[in-house]
Amino acid sequence: MATVQLESVFKAYGRTSAVAGAHLTVLSGEFVALLGPSGCGKSTLLRLIAGFEAPDAGEVRIGGHAVTGASWVAPEDRRVGMVFQDYALFPHLTVAENVAFGLPAAARRARRRRRGADPRIADVLGLVGLAELGARFPHELSGGQQQRVALARALAPSPQIVLLDEPFSAIDPLQRSAMREELARILDLAGTTVLLVTHDQEEALALADRVALMRDGAIVQVDAPERLYHEPVDRWSAEFVGTANVLPRAHAAALGVDVAAPGEQVLLRPELVQLACAPGGAGEVVCREFRGHDVMYRVRLTDGTLLWSQRPSNELVPLGSRVHVRVHPGPVSVFS
Repeated sequence: MATVQLESVFKAYGRTSAVAGAHLTVLSGEFVALLGPSGCGKSTLLRLIAGFEAPDAGEVRIGGHAVTGASWVAPEDRRVGMVFQDYALFPHLTVAENVAFGLPAAARRARRRRRGADPRIADVLGLVGLAELGARFPHELSGGQQQRVALARALAPSPQIVLLDEPFSAIDPLQRSAMREELARILDLAGTTVLLVTHDQEEALALADRVALMRDGAIVQVDAPERLYHEPVDRWSAEFVGTANVLPRAHAAALGVDVAAPGEQVLLRPELVQLACAPGGAGEVVCREFRGHDVMYRVRLTDGTLLWSQRPSNELVPLGSRVHVRVHPGPVSVFS
């Protein structure tokens, strides 16, 4: 069953088109990442789903019901949880009071919640691992704990979908991997449907069941992470999702790549390009980036073709080496 459906959704600000005919379906219980460069319309699309903006055309449906147009439903009635980029916690409220703000009739039940008597607050604080911190204020928490408070507030009213707007942008890069794992664990335990907005390819591929790739206001491909990476629909998609060697068909054939599908451009991911040092090799290593777990090499062939090769860090090749280049059999995409 679809939790969210977008049909030909448009949104413009003056002469600037932010969302241009977007189509997307998010299934119940699914984790979908909306991936794209800055300014492509990702956050605007999230705001249209949440009800913070109204589309100029098209339809948004949540739980099978239209929430836009003549059937406009206010944000507080859409059963949508939202985790903002900066978390948007109230500094003068405790953790428990911030979570309570996400529940209906918050004003009527404020006194009970301040005493911690509301079982839903205790449940969601326990779910996010903050059961003992309900009396603290946001400034007394780490960045990761603040994020979990924001997530608890979004989960408190048992929403049909949780929307995450670049939730790791303010997190130290060294902590992001652990934070991603923790967020995925909490959302899996909650059993909720999730739509994550991000411009980070690694984040989208690591977390999502499916990734919706967005460009210039339109969604150009929706696929499982593996398929998006290995079978992108065009060259732009291939190069945005990860480092890509895009070669003319004849050049790929010269490297021993057997391409059966029609098309003039062939995608080779750098991990398929293997190198072996050899004095008479047809390639020269002209750039090397050591990254700990792997090394990215830039190789120039005798005809001037440049290739990226990604190898494990125990296969070190010195800068300036002559090398033989071999393409390991693997997924190959072809573009027209």
